[in-house]
Amino acid sequence: MPYAQSRVINDADSHIMESEGWLASFADASVRDRLLSLRLEAGGSGAAKAIRNAQARQLDPEATAAIAVDVVSGPKGWGALGAMNPDERVRALDDLGFQRQLVFTTFAGSQFLRSDDQDVRYGGARALNRGMAEFCAGDKRMIAVGMVTLDDPARAVVEIDLAIKAGIGAMWLPAATAGGRSPGHPDNDPVWRWLSEAGLPFLLHVGGSPPVLDPAYQNNGHPRPTDWLGGGENLRVKDFFTLSFAPQMFLSALAYDGVFDRFPDLRGGVIELGAGWVPDFMRRLDQGWKSWRKTDPVVGTLSRPPSEFIRRAVRFTPFATEDAGLIIREGGEELFLFSSDFPHPEGTKDPIGRFEATFDGLSEDAKDRFYRRNFEDMFVAG
Repeated sequence: MPYAQSRVINDADSHIMESEGWLASFADASVRDRLLSLRLEAGGSGAAKAIRNAQARQLDPEATAAIAVDVVSGPKGWGALGAMNPDERVRALDDLGFQRQLVFTTFAGSQFLRSDDQDVRYGGARALNRGMAEFCAGDKRMIAVGMVTLDDPARAVVEIDLAIKAGIGAMWLPAATAGGRSPGHPDNDPVWRWLSEAGLPFLLHVGGSPPVLDPAYQNNGHPRPTDWLGGGENLRVKDFFTLSFAPQMFLSALAYDGVFDRFPDLRGGVIELGAGWVPDFMRRLDQGWKSWRKTDPVVGTLSRPPSEFIRRAVRFTPFATEDAGLIIREGGEELFLFSSDFPHPEGTKDPIGRFEATFDGLSEDAKDRFYRRNFEDMFVAG
């Protein structure tokens, strides 16, 4: 019996687990040898062995059958059913029972986002988009998430167009400035226009942006601790605390610079970056608007308080370990989304149960928004 059996559920966060040669296999020859190394150390000291074990398990029908039931509580990482193999992913989705599922990469961005060579950054993104489109092509439940940077808006538009033609259904953008410009700079308007007209949401996700925390904060005179899970993002406690800073800066720029005003059909999501911060963020956005609308010529032209742009255009995923019910009651029923983070361990072995434990007093309509309709809103303009 599927894990999600009592209602229709759309999953706003899942991943593939790449092998060392995955991205290169989709890259053009001109950039293939210039890609950076895959940063598998973020997956823990046994990552290479885990990949070999997963590849061997795929050749063993009995071992595969043993993990094809109760997938959500089964092995995580490379060892999960469907983490590396698209045919297996179809079987995993049958068991999980989700109607739709956004599918991100895990590590591949590390092979081009840090490069100083724009050809590598855009060539790497093109390879990632090809690979994700191919992985998800066999089942309409999977929505392939591509990636692009805003360093060169003209090149970004080219890659988005190619990604759409390949089958990409959403676009992951690093939550950062690019090309020495705010994401709200008019030079980036062709990107926002293209996404709006195509009905393709932009997504911000953990791991796609430069760290906000000054590394010196980790120098506290004590040995460096290990990651609490040894998982893909390799976060320490101070990193965790600052996760929301980058998306807040990015979204505030889009709001205050008028992007949401100029492109009312633009939609986006903030994925695996928590959501407890969202209600206060909305309040502070409006406080800034009230305080500066008479002195800032751009802010002063906004057609409405910036929180209303966010409420219309952006959706957020709480962590399964957060009090999602409290967040929904405080922030609004239209803002938040279910996510499993499959097959990453951070999603826990029972994300539905974790969320449901916080939902006392929420109406069935509010729950349906969280599990189904708010996800759909990211793909329906207007």
